[in-house]
Amino acid sequence: MSWTDLKAALGTQGYIASDDLAVALHLALSLGRPLLLEGAAGVGKTDIARTLAAVKDTRLIRLQCYEGLDAAQSIYEWNYQRQLLSIRAAAEDGETGASVEARIFSRDFLLERPLLAAISQEVPPVLLIDEIDRADEEFEAYLLEILSDYQVSVPELGTIAATSRPIVILTSNGTRDLSDALRRRCLYTWVNYPDRATELAILKARCPEVEARLAAQIVGFVQKLREEPLEKTPGIAETLDFAAALMGLGIADLTSDPAILHTTLTTLLKTQSDQAQITPEVASRIAGRAA
Repeated sequence: MSWTDLKAALGTQGYIASDDLAVALHLALSLGRPLLLEGAAGVGKTDIARTLAAVKDTRLIRLQCYEGLDAAQSIYEWNYQRQLLSIRAAAEDGETGASVEARIFSRDFLLERPLLAAISQEVPPVLLIDEIDRADEEFEAYLLEILSDYQVSVPELGTIAATSRPIVILTSNGTRDLSDALRRRCLYTWVNYPDRATELAILKARCPEVEARLAAQIVGFVQKLREEPLEKTPGIAETLDFAAALMGLGIADLTSDPAILHTTLTTLLKTQSDQAQITPEVASRIAGRAA
């Protein structure tokens, strides 16, 4: 599949990818390398993994990163309750020693977390490591073995090699710098907010019921709104919510009722200061420029 075919396949699932993103994704698939997507929140980084899983007709395995994430939550842990029950049952049967230990430290008692589950599938899944920048720097060390050799080391069992190599997508919102070691193991692309034509295509693909004139006004309004000095710039998901709100209220023209328009900005503006800044007058002026 060429990168243009991949871009078209993503489009059939409602994801309008830029040429740069489609090429980067194609190279990651061709070379079998993880792809690190970096950019502001709301530009569609997470959704590309969901869409790719649909295109490939395979399972999506997601690891949501957060501060304090460790191996027990991300790779594996032992099922201590089952181990304890097995030890008690063995004691009642008079069984002790190495045979009991070997049994309770087998794969039957291992709980697979997302990273181990991803390399244990017969059919290669899409592994989404979402918001890797939210995890601690120490967590990146856990990833290096998996991203380099697609294997996991379990002290009690040894090395567990991949049954198949997953398609790995990492996302980052840039809240902290990632290590050079992690970056070297990945292909990289920056995902920006879409231009007007691309965002209009996304809106038409996701909300085909929106009339063409209103769709152009919506995209123009959001594009102009992003030029304002906001704390939280609205992303693509907010654009779609904005369109749905307007349709639900029966608004066919953004310039028709400034008061109603302002009430719909709850879909776009997600902080009190941003809502205070974009007054009805400011919203009306932006709508007029976008019309």
